[in-house]
Amino acid sequence: MKILAVCGSGLGSSFMLEMNVQEILNELGVNGVEVSHSDLSSATPDMADCFIATKDIADGMTHLGEVVVIDSIIDRDGIKEKLSEFLRSKGML
Repeated sequence: MKILAVCGSGLGSSFMLEMNVQEILNELGVNGVEVSHSDLSSATPDMADCFIATKDIADGMTHLGEVVVIDSIIDRDGIKEKLSEFLRSKGML
């Protein structure tokens, strides 16, 4: 499975989100997930199975496919909660 962390512009915040997602996956003991990052304008549906982004840009991501919407890239508890919900729905947790 591939997860793509997406931000509105630039790559700094999506890279921070990518690192948080990877750390959370490690904490949860989830293997076999590749995490990368991109800005919204460069993201395409074939880049990942799941996209994760903050709610301020999520409306502009419906064309990409499945999107995990988070409140903040620095709220690790919030990211962990939403990511866990997604992983459970896929039978990975």
